This record gives sequence, C-alpha cells and structure tokens, in this order.
Amino acid sequence: MATTTETLRQIKEELLAFCASPLYEERTTNMVFPVIGEGNHHAKVMFVGEAPGKNEARTGRPFCGASGRVLDELLAHISLPRAEVYVTNVVKDRPPLNRDPKPEEIALYAPFLDRQIEAIQPKIIVTLGRFSMQYMMERLGLAAHIASISVIRGRVFDASVSYGSVKLIPMFHPAVGIYSRQSMPTLKADMETLKSLL
Repeated sequence: MATTTETLRQIKEELLAFCASPLYEERTTNMVFPVIGEGNHHAKVMFVGEAPGKNEARTGRPFCGASGRVLDELLAHISLPRAEVYVTNVVKDRPPLNRDPKPEEIALYAPFLDRQIEAIQPKIIVTLGRFSMQYMMERLGLAAHIASISVIRGRVFDASVSYGSVKLIPMFHPAVGIYSRQSMPTLKADMETLKSLL
C-alpha cells in the first residue's frame, strides 16, 4: 500500500500532466505552475482555499502572496505553526485574471482534493471562501446546512468520512483581511474556534 507521501507525489505528477483541464493552456501560455498543496503530510488540520492567485501560480505554492500573509497572521494568532497544517485549494490552476472558479472547473479538480483528504486524513477541514465551503459541505453530506458564508462562518460541523469522523469549519477567505482590515477580529475569532478543537 502506498504511503501518504507516495500518494501525494502521484497526485502531483498527475496534476503536472493534467492537459485535460481547460486551465492547462493558461498555465503553459503564462509559464506558471499548478498549485497542488503543501504542508504536513499527516496534518490534523487541512485548509482548503478556492483557486490559486497570480503569486501562487508563479511559485507553485499555496497562499504565498498577500492572502498568505493574512493566513500566516491568523495562524500566529492561535500559535499554530504553518508547518503543522496542510494547505491546498479545490482548483489547482489559476483561473484567468483571478476570476471565480467555474462549477465545471471545480468538478474537474475536486477528485484530486478528495484524494489528498483521503491520503492525509485530517481531523479538521477549514474551508477558506464560499466556493470551497460549498464544495466541501456537499461532499461531506452537509448540503442541508449550506447558507451564506457570512451566516455559517466559524460554525463547526461534524461529518463522517471513510477514515472516521471529521469536523468542518467554514471561514472567510483570508483576502477579506486585505480589503477590509476591520474584518480581522472576525477572522481571528473564527481561528480561535479552530484552536478550541486542537
């Protein structure tokens, strides 16, 4: 049986060669990278964003630009080292001009995320933004609880997965903290909810 690291390496190789994606041409035209994910391969906490931005696509690393700095600030607020968590996105390639991911793009890339979750087996999944929130809530059988992210952010949902139970916490995307610094107390409060579960 493949180890977690071997499984994640296989996922990476498949994504690097994922020319079936309509976003593959965007990748090759702009000489950028897919953003597969990084962090602890045995993380208790997995953060799932929506899709890479420009800086992420240039480096192949998730949350390495301005949103990443906000995420790092939020992790520091609860003394959770980034090296202890795993960070990824639903969509692994950057949509043109940072537009929202389309439903068909989410559907195309989601199986890779599902396999990452199965390999890492996190106990807590934190969604960052409404697209990852909606996908994960549907995937975990929580569709009946879907509402506006401003209504359910910071709430804890329990779900069953193949390896046991998992807690899901929807949160605003860290980009909110860039455009609206007055939202930082809300973002920090939601991170404190996460800390209470660790």
